[in-house]
Amino acid sequence: MSQDKTNGSKKRDFLGFTGLDAAKIIELFDYSLHIKRQREANRQNAEFRPIRHKTVAMIFNKPSLRTRVSFELGVYELGGHAISLEGKSIGVGERESVEDIARLLSRYNDAIVARLHEHEIIETLAAHASIPVINALTDLSHPCQILADAFTLYEKGLWREDTKVVFVGDGNNVANSWIELAGILPFHFVLACPEGYLPDEKLLRQARANAKGAIEILHDPMEAARNADVLYTDVWTSMGQEEEMTERLKAFAPFQINSKMLAEAKSSAVVMHCMPAHRGQEISAEVMDGPHSIIIDEAENRLHVQKALMVKLMNHDVYRKFHLTHRLNRAANRLKA
Repeated sequence: MSQDKTNGSKKRDFLGFTGLDAAKIIELFDYSLHIKRQREANRQNAEFRPIRHKTVAMIFNKPSLRTRVSFELGVYELGGHAISLEGKSIGVGERESVEDIARLLSRYNDAIVARLHEHEIIETLAAHASIPVINALTDLSHPCQILADAFTLYEKGLWREDTKVVFVGDGNNVANSWIELAGILPFHFVLACPEGYLPDEKLLRQARANAKGAIEILHDPMEAARNADVLYTDVWTSMGQEEEMTERLKAFAPFQINSKMLAEAKSSAVVMHCMPAHRGQEISAEVMDGPHSIIIDEAENRLHVQKALMVKLMNHDVYRKFHLTHRLNRAANRLKA
């Protein structure tokens, strides 16, 4: 890894789950809980500003609601300032080379958040930036979303080694990141997708080589949903695939999460969606707005997890201090018990 420009320590990026282990992910979840509880207790806590006076350059080559708001608000609440840059206006890889943009933004800012099409661009940014780079979405992966999803299950006490997460739909970037996570955390992951809409082959192969639980690909959505703890879906037509819409609607018609599919899952099952959602396509309105849905919870948790991630990457001393105290407190509680 390259050197941090301010203190000579190794800079940290978050491009995906490579390089993380289960313990590091759970540490991040525990810190996310701390961040969330602190915000709920005192939203005006002026003392907690771990990235005070730091700036984050946010590059958006794709439309965004949750990503833009959660990152920009998160930076503000941590004491920093976010600069939003539209990809077309700065001409990533066209008007200016990705390498030059990475070097320049490193001189101005303290971190880069990028929401892009080509995954190679995020990798090039990270390779040439001397500041942390965060993958806020590429065509290959969406790791910040899956961190928030998995954290939501962890927060609700729904994360166990035998938890069965069933992703119903396209083998897209969101499914790819779920598969990546399944190669690290022990749980049962199933992708139910039509023939020809498979996830990234390389990521799947790597995850299966490391996984402690099962990673399955099925083409019968009802079979996949049987005894599921979590039913998860995403839009059938992602940005840039609009010309395929008619064909996709036909192929994915049997893959809608609705009351019939939900009946195949456990009675305690929860329903998730990364949003934006098209009610009546990949999910019925009845299920999305019903009692099994935790969709808005996971959307909110983007804010808390990304705040925790930014502290980890931009002020690791604060992050490390919390975990040292957290471990000492847990040890003390065990002794009392």
